[in-house]
Amino acid sequence: MSFGSTVALGALAGFTIFLGLPFGRLSTLGPRARVALSMFAVGVLAFLFVDVLEHGFSIVEDAVLGFKDHKESFGHALGLTLLLGGGFAAGSAGLAFVEARMRPGRPLPPVAGGSTSTLTADDVALVERTELDQRRWALRTGMTIAAAIGVHNFAEGLAIGVSARAGEIGLATVLIIGFALHNATEGFGIIGPLGKVRPTWTWLIVAGIVGGAPTFIGSMVGYHVTSEPLELAFYAVAGGAILYVIGEVWQAMRRVGHRELGMWMLSLGFFAGVVTDLVVAYGGG
Repeated sequence: MSFGSTVALGALAGFTIFLGLPFGRLSTLGPRARVALSMFAVGVLAFLFVDVLEHGFSIVEDAVLGFKDHKESFGHALGLTLLLGGGFAAGSAGLAFVEARMRPGRPLPPVAGGSTSTLTADDVALVERTELDQRRWALRTGMTIAAAIGVHNFAEGLAIGVSARAGEIGLATVLIIGFALHNATEGFGIIGPLGKVRPTWTWLIVAGIVGGAPTFIGSMVGYHVTSEPLELAFYAVAGGAILYVIGEVWQAMRRVGHRELGMWMLSLGFFAGVVTDLVVAYGGG
């Protein structure tokens, strides 16, 4: 497969993420529908968490087995192990650190009781500031999810590029189809936590580029560069970031209610991730 074809198909695989993003513009969703959508997104993210750590750990495990068989050095195995742990910490604790520094302040609670006609000017300003803080938090969480998905998709793009460069056309094709289906569900992972916030089209486009473009970029890098530590680093950071985002979304949704519905939708989202990934497994990926 030529470099041009690989890049074009890698772009197709990445930008199917835009299929789910327009749902974020719907203003008719009630609380139950938003909980369902958010927890479906958590299910997809939970599968991605398992998927990226499985790939990352397999790289470290192979290095350890290579050391056992005297094919790899101890330093190589130790270095990959530390890279896995350090990358995971950077994606989870590091992301929490950065998010805490970016936060404008703890969201203010809504003013209780009374109609808006009885509120003072200070009360109205308090409500408006609270709503603005909540909107910023939701949009920042959604973009963080997009970034975490983007890191994961970069690793997927590497797999496409490497297989295409190696001449494994059938495998590369199935990887592209599988990742395209997979990425189509990831758009819901980005918009799920937005809740009542209705993002602009510009925000959705930027989120789609952040989440989907790395597949395109990864396919180019993978076609020219084969780096096991680079691939492991992206898997590790993606795993940590996805776990952090799952915790944030889960905490927000617990306050909304509809717990039983949420757990069913989480299971459905996880299963959707499994099914789409089986297409890749069928092709030997």
